[in-house]
Amino acid sequence: MADVGVISFLHNDNYGSTLQAWAMQQTLSDLGLTPVHLNYRPDSVEKVLNQVRSGNSLRVLSDSLKRNSVKRTEPGAVEKAAAFRAFQRESLHLTAPCRNKAELRAAAKDCPLLICGSDQIWSPEWLNPVYFLNFAGPGQRKAAYACSLGVSALPAERKQRLMRRLVEGFDAVSLREEEGLALLRRIAPDCPACVMPDPVFLVTPDRWQALASPPKQRGGMVCYLMGDAPANWERVAALSKSFSRTTLIPVSAQSYHQPYHQEAGKDPRDWLGLLLSADHVCTDSFHGAAFAVLLGIPVTILRRYRDGESSSKNSRIDQLLRHIGHGGDDTVLPDEKTRQAVERLRKMGRSWLKEQIVRVKE
Repeated sequence: MADVGVISFLHNDNYGSTLQAWAMQQTLSDLGLTPVHLNYRPDSVEKVLNQVRSGNSLRVLSDSLKRNSVKRTEPGAVEKAAAFRAFQRESLHLTAPCRNKAELRAAAKDCPLLICGSDQIWSPEWLNPVYFLNFAGPGQRKAAYACSLGVSALPAERKQRLMRRLVEGFDAVSLREEEGLALLRRIAPDCPACVMPDPVFLVTPDRWQALASPPKQRGGMVCYLMGDAPANWERVAALSKSFSRTTLIPVSAQSYHQPYHQEAGKDPRDWLGLLLSADHVCTDSFHGAAFAVLLGIPVTILRRYRDGESSSKNSRIDQLLRHIGHGGDDTVLPDEKTRQAVERLRKMGRSWLKEQIVRVKE
């Protein structure tokens, strides 16, 4: 029987989301607990109700439709979705699917500790109260680990009021970015919180290497772009001239039609193996950059959003660079300073989680 229930994003076919969930389960197991991820797959009624109650923008629905369109039209995306389901069945301890708040409460009722996080589960753009553990029952301890708001600007007053109510009753709160921490302190001044690293940093590089699938070939540049900013594709083209081969892991509709060798339909193990095979990684993804830094791979980190825009989510990259003390250009090369920074992050995050476990057992 599980003694800690965890909720985070699981069904967006995103490598970082799935691997941070794996890292959280591994770490909690290392600390002596039996974790389970609450398998939240909201039905259509739940989605509509949350859209109305949380006041989320129609852009959220538009973005979802675009992603679903890619899944329907690109064979590689269809294969990728199936590969993710297989990886999660084999590598994660999951509850039965939970379609709504009531089913989440039932699935988690025997867990003395509930943890939400990590990833952008607290983003005001797609606010959903279940990711604030609003289904917790009496006596259950609630902790938020490295939850990300993603944005750097305050949401509308309506959402601020909702978020203020939702963070009440948490026993411990940590955010993933300093920008998110600053916003939360303005939204809920009485909520004590701190910054913690993404769960992928809780696991040592050798364990990630053991999880990775052996690559078919090594060398060259591996490119993993989530967005389609024209300037970023131009940068990829310029960088690719320095390498004998450029391998692209496609995500967006546009990326499936770029003139590079494609590695589509891969599961998280394959994705890790591709990164480890590279002489250089080019990415606009937070987790793509985080894994390159963690695994000691040279990486060029591109900006997916314009700095200064209210919807910019560049704070995730900014926090990563602050964590490792990198204040230079957009390329990070492995060195001893970075390795030590990664080790400090691992110890800091595991210590915070251990403290929550001790309090539950008191």
